[in-house]
Amino acid sequence: MAKYSRIEVVQMMKENGMVPLFFHSDIELSKKVLKACYDGGSRLMEFTSRGDFAHEVFGELNKYALAELPGMMLGVGSITDAASASLYMSLGANFIVTPVFREDIAIACNRRKVLWSPGCGTLTEIARAEELGCEIVKLFPADIYGPEFIKAIKGPCPWTNIMPTGGVYPTVESLSSWLNAGATCVGLGSQLISKDILDKQDFDGLQTKVSQVLEIIKNIKNK
Repeated sequence: MAKYSRIEVVQMMKENGMVPLFFHSDIELSKKVLKACYDGGSRLMEFTSRGDFAHEVFGELNKYALAELPGMMLGVGSITDAASASLYMSLGANFIVTPVFREDIAIACNRRKVLWSPGCGTLTEIARAEELGCEIVKLFPADIYGPEFIKAIKGPCPWTNIMPTGGVYPTVESLSSWLNAGATCVGLGSQLISKDILDKQDFDGLQTKVSQVLEIIKNIKNK
């Protein structure tokens, strides 16, 4: 069962402005990645369900977060059906992120009052997701659409919260373009938690990088 309500997760997404995301099959390495992001100031992490036995890794990772990282909201991404969403919610996922928009996932998550963020690519999909209770829509793959897509949507639908993922970079230029266009927060994967960082296990470097990105986002939002 999720420790944090969907409203608490939404507020943290708005406050942090960034959701780091990654997958690794090694539980101990995953814990170190999570700890580095936590120490860097992030209170959100999306664990992408992309490998064999990923749910087992997530379960151990969430136990670690609950025991050692107060305030960390661990969720899961790359979910494509309601059964998978239910499995991860039984392991305590605080939010569910999907690359697609599926009503069965919406129903499963709403029943448990867990935040779900579906991947949408049209205003019609976004509107339908919001009708089904979606608080934050995932724009994916964001690099196909660009910041102007968000800016255009926010005109007729200023209430819409959008999280672009894919094509977002941890730079002042990239983050400014997305946030100034109206993005609520951004999803950052391999551009933040790179293969090089994982291979070298440079967790101090990751902590510094996360801290820097959060500071950039804070400065952009405060302008």
